[in-house]
This record gives sequence, structure tokens and C-alpha cells, in this order.
Amino acid sequence: MRNKNGNHNKCVKNTKHLSIYERYIKRFLDVVFSLLALIVLSPLMLIIAIILKCTLKRNIIFSQYRPGVNGRPFKLYKFRTMTNSIDKKGELLPDGKRITKFGSFLRKSNLDELPQLINIIKGEMSIIGPRPRLIKDMVFYDDSVMEAYSVRPGLSGLSQVTGGRSKSTWEEIFQKDLEYVHNITFINDLKILIKTLFISFNPNGRCGDANTAYREYYYADYLLKTGKITKQQYIDGINIANQIISFEERRKDTENMPINLTTIYNENANDQVEI
Repeated sequence: MRNKNGNHNKCVKNTKHLSIYERYIKRFLDVVFSLLALIVLSPLMLIIAIILKCTLKRNIIFSQYRPGVNGRPFKLYKFRTMTNSIDKKGELLPDGKRITKFGSFLRKSNLDELPQLINIIKGEMSIIGPRPRLIKDMVFYDDSVMEAYSVRPGLSGLSQVTGGRSKSTWEEIFQKDLEYVHNITFINDLKILIKTLFISFNPNGRCGDANTAYREYYYADYLLKTGKITKQQYIDGINIANQIISFEERRKDTENMPINLTTIYNENANDQVEI
């Protein structure tokens, strides 16, 4: 991450006064409704699991480190939708060639996101909040953008129900996420939840994915394509993202020590690169 001077910072924490809803009620509702959803949807999740096991014949849960509160990495869970097919060089085929028909259905219906109910119960996510994107995107966020991710990421969010997965520009997405963080209320969360359900059950209202997005689907790729960063900066950003993930893996394997993102950035920073 970088500030306007190009210096590496820790993630910007949300210092605004928390309402009673944010401090106590929101988390309580997250746990209650996520548990209820798991109970009600368990037959559907079991059917999905059986179909995936029969078609993929491998681990049916996909996990990936994503930025959590203030950038702290956590493992996000999804139903697996792609195979690990490789080409003659031993490299993974493009996503479009690896996704299965059933996986495509899961994505279009958002059913692949159901395992994130576990993330919510664990306290890593909320039902409503800014969507957790990739670590490689986060390393390019500046302080103003990081303010939008000073709360628990959500299963759905304001930017998601206003074209955030495909139609909005990255600037519009960040603005919507900031708008949400500055005005977290029960009524706003309820409105977003209702819109999310409408989109999920309305084939014409569903958002797109990486193959149908009007913009570059990943922020780092957008910066590179538009010339906002150089190829070398992009590569260095990927390296830093990998360092963060490796650091988190080692931390989990050793002791519950706090992660220090600033240390990682400083170890990888140089005078030519501003990430």
C-alpha cells in the first residue's frame, strides 16, 4: 500500500465513532442469521458438495487469502468451480477453459459463495460489507482506499448491488465502499440484503464475473493496463502479495503473533518502486 508520498504504511484503521449497531448489534445479527442460513441451506449445500465431488473428484472447497479488517489476511472459502487442467507446458489453462458447466452455474447464481457463511461465523466477514478482493490488489491501495476496508468485509455490499462486479469503474467501486463505511446502519444493511436477494434470484439482475466485466476485473491488472503502474511495479506488487501470504502461513504454523504488514512492505520496497 502507498500513501500520496509513496511511503509504505500500515493499513488505515477506522477511527470514526462506532454506533451501538456497529459495535454490538451487527455482529450479533451476523452470527444468528448465518447459523440459521447454514441450517436452512445445509441440504442444498450437501447436494452441491456431492455433485462437485462426483465431477471434480477432488477437494470441493476452494480457499484463498483475502484482505480482512484493515488488510489483515484471512482464508476465504468458496465452492470450487474450476479444474486444475494444464497445458503441454504444465501451466494452468485460462479460467474460461477450466471452469465446469456446474461451476459456471454456481457462479452465476452466487451459490459458490455459500461456504463464506463459515467465515462470517468465525468473525472474519460480515453479511454486509465491502467485498474482500485480492491481496495483490490490496498492496496497491492508498490510504483513502484503505479507509473503505477498515471494517469486516461482506458477503455482499453496496458496490456489489450497484454494478460492482462488472459495470462500475474501480473509482466508483471504492467510492461506494467508502459511502457504506461512513454510513453503516441497520436500515442500509437491510436494503443491501434485499437488493442482493433480488439480484440472486433474478437472472437478468445478476452481476457478471471476470469473463463479462466491462473493466479489468482485478485492480492491479487495471493499473497496469491503464499505465498507472509499470510492469516492474506490477511484478513487485505480486511479490509483496506473495510475501504477505507466506508470512501469514508461517504465522499460523508457529504462534498467534500479530502480523506486521509494514515490516513486509519495507523489506520489499526500494527507491524505484512505489506500491
